[in-house]
This record gives sequence, C-alpha cells and structure tokens, in this order.
Amino acid sequence: MRMTTFVVTGANRGIGLEICRKLQQRGDHVIAVCRTASQELEMLGVQIVSDVDVATSAGVARLAAALAGQSIDVLINNAGILRRDDLETLDYESMVEQYQVNSLGPLRVTRALLSHLSKGSKVAIVTSRVGSIEDNESGDNYGYRMSKAAANMAGVNLHHDLAPRGVFVILLHPGYVATDMTSGNGIPPGQAAQGLIERIDALDADSSGTFWHAEGHRLPW
Repeated sequence: MRMTTFVVTGANRGIGLEICRKLQQRGDHVIAVCRTASQELEMLGVQIVSDVDVATSAGVARLAAALAGQSIDVLINNAGILRRDDLETLDYESMVEQYQVNSLGPLRVTRALLSHLSKGSKVAIVTSRVGSIEDNESGDNYGYRMSKAAANMAGVNLHHDLAPRGVFVILLHPGYVATDMTSGNGIPPGQAAQGLIERIDALDADSSGTFWHAEGHRLPW
C-alpha cells in the first residue's frame, strides 16, 4: 500500500515541526519544507527541502524543481510570521512582509505545485481566527489580522477553482500555541498539530472551503 505523501511548509520549528513529527511517527511520507533546517527537524529522518522562502517566487520555484515527479496527497501551507503592531506603531513595510508570507505564500506554493496534486488531494492553509472579521473584538495587530483575512479569501478561492479537479481545501486555526510567535505562551505545539492533522484527515468534498478550529468546530469568517 502506497504511503500518503504530505508536504509541510514552515517545518523547521513550532507547529510545522510537530506536524512532521506526528505524521512521520504514524508512517506517512513527509516532505518538510523550510528556509533553514533545524537540528530537531533533521533528527526526524523525513525528506527535507530547504532554502525555500515562500515569500519569493524564486524560492517556491526551487521547491517545485526539488519535487519534480513526486505526487502530493496533502499540502499543508503552515509557514507564517507575526509582526505585532497597533494604530500608533503601524509599519507598512512590515505589513507587506506579512502579506508576502501569510497571504501570498500559500497561494504561491499551491499554484507552483498544482501539477503534483490529483483527484482526492488536499490543501490545508494554517491561518488564524484573528483573520475572522466577525470574531474581531480587540483590534490591534493590523498586519497579521489583515494578512490572515486575505489568506482565508485565498483559501476559499482555491476551493472553488480546485473543486473541478477533485482537490479539497480547508482553512485551519491551530489555537493559541506556545511557539516563538507567542513568546512561549499557549497550548503545546504537539497538541495543536494533532488537532490540525485530525481536521485534515476528515476533510472531504462536503467540508472543502470551510474554516475550522483545530479543536473541531467551525469558525466564522
């Protein structure tokens, strides 16, 4: 029986690293994508494609070239960055940087790897509930919130465009996770990773194009 092949971006640390760890442990074929491989990632024994910056077309082209001829069952667009701001400290260049990684990154990667996807393949975008307009009750973090809202729109667009090919798309919020992005506050990355994997495993034609919390409930747009 052929192993399920997963491609995971932002795989060198945090949630991405734990996703790779759990998939490898259950026997899946994991292709870990990152800019620079960490020692922890190298120790997993998964296939690593490094020197890939999802914010650049050249970086994504290197990824596509490295995966020539490989079929992908599940693409997990996990790479993301957070640059905190508020109305008084807005930095427009920083906002653009977040758009490049958080919004355009998943779109660049998915488009570059379209030929590797086939009927039944799945595309997941790890976004955030802070990109929900309806759920916004606190303001601040303009760049991050706006970039994640744009990522959600990209995911819904991809759902519509890829549905005729039989490819399913899901938008996922991992929860508030203890990573470098949150200064170590939140739930363990392994717990978040497990929830994300469960949501991806359950993804089908009926749930494609929807927005889910890793804990298993739908989120508002």
